[in-house]
Amino acid sequence: MQSKYPIPLSQVMREFQLETISLPEGGEDIQISSSELNRPGLALSGFKEMFEPNRIQLIDRMEHRYLSELSDAQRTKRIEEFFRLKPVALVLTSDLPPFEEMIELAKVYKIPMLRTEERTSTFMASVISYLNTNLAPRITRHGVLVEVYGEGMLILGDSGIGKSETAIELVKRGHRLIADDAVEIKRVSAKTLVGTAPELIRYYIELRGIGIVDVRRLFGMGSVKETERIDLVINLETWDSEKMYDRFGLDEEKVNILGIDIPAITIPVHPGRNLAVVLEIAAMNHRQKKMGYNTAEEFNNRLMEQEF
Repeated sequence: MQSKYPIPLSQVMREFQLETISLPEGGEDIQISSSELNRPGLALSGFKEMFEPNRIQLIDRMEHRYLSELSDAQRTKRIEEFFRLKPVALVLTSDLPPFEEMIELAKVYKIPMLRTEERTSTFMASVISYLNTNLAPRITRHGVLVEVYGEGMLILGDSGIGKSETAIELVKRGHRLIADDAVEIKRVSAKTLVGTAPELIRYYIELRGIGIVDVRRLFGMGSVKETERIDLVINLETWDSEKMYDRFGLDEEKVNILGIDIPAITIPVHPGRNLAVVLEIAAMNHRQKKMGYNTAEEFNNRLMEQEF
């Protein structure tokens, strides 16, 4: 599993409509690999021991004021020492005017220098959130991802078990499809996984005997969603009469994906079971558990009370 998936600087520039002050040849292709941003006040003042050049650097009013109060010679020296550290990119926030020597030195050291009208705190929060999602560790799982009553359900199981058929029935019942066949899963925080579909097959679903179906065109824009948090994993398996299945719901199954434990349910499949209805109930029951009410535990407590 890779820890990072770098993105080109041009993608960040487009997303946040950054104004170009100075951009070296090929600067758009510089790879951004860190979701953390940095205010280089210490580096500009001379302390460079723990500087991390792979972070996008932000010049705010404080750094700008500090530089403006230096003499021309001191300012040039500080900026040049800073650019020698080879920061991946520099962004001036709050529409601050760049110093002439900063522009010239950015060209000399081939440092992309950009600008935004946004205030630093707002811009920083937006960029960190964006980079956390786009640089996140990820894997691709064979399965189906749907949103049912606001719960992201990742449906797993062997080929032909009925994942896509269940998904299309859920869409007909008013729920939404995120991905069919291949689900790209990203770890966007220490507790959160989100899933999406590869661009090529987004909003399509394969039904054996019919072929490829465009869910968005058949059922409308409200039937699909681009991304969704994964709240529950549904494992579909062929009914085994010799196997004991959980009938009370007391067993708490977990599936570890990218280091995060996700609640899971194993559902046996056999002719006559309405899987769409079962998954609707599973979604509502899971949501109820998150709100603090566990039906299985309450029922078990009532049984224990009756025994005494």
